[in-house]
Amino acid sequence: MKHLLFTLFSLCAFSAKAQTFKNPESLFDPTPYGFSHASSVTAPGEFVYISGQSGGLGKEHILSPGFREQTQVALQNIVTVLDSYKLKPENILKITILIVDHSPEKLKIWNEEIRKVWKDNPFPASTLIPVPKLAIDGMQIEVDAIAFKAAK
Repeated sequence: MKHLLFTLFSLCAFSAKAQTFKNPESLFDPTPYGFSHASSVTAPGEFVYISGQSGGLGKEHILSPGFREQTQVALQNIVTVLDSYKLKPENILKITILIVDHSPEKLKIWNEEIRKVWKDNPFPASTLIPVPKLAIDGMQIEVDAIAFKAAK
């Protein structure tokens, strides 16, 4: 019985150390809302799961009324989280984009802005989901991502 308890304790301790969570200092504190800006699991490489980033600027989470500005900030917030892991946009495998009241004009803006971030790199797999509303009044876009950093 003592050996079984030791084994179970060891497995729990190993599992706890395998996952990390990051909340970059320059972004608002998400813990009151029940999430982290990113979490990762280390295996032969490291997967990084980035929570949905809105167009809210800085710790104050200031939302511009313009869709283009919110898109730029959401993408910059993704880059900020990537930087905290020493990753770049090309490390992103998958993104999900939620757009309030999606339209061809908003899709054009999204496409223009994502090209500025990814430049000549291949784009990640993505899903765009039109939605009627997001978590906070005034939010027009939210982008989440899954990135991977290969083991050296």
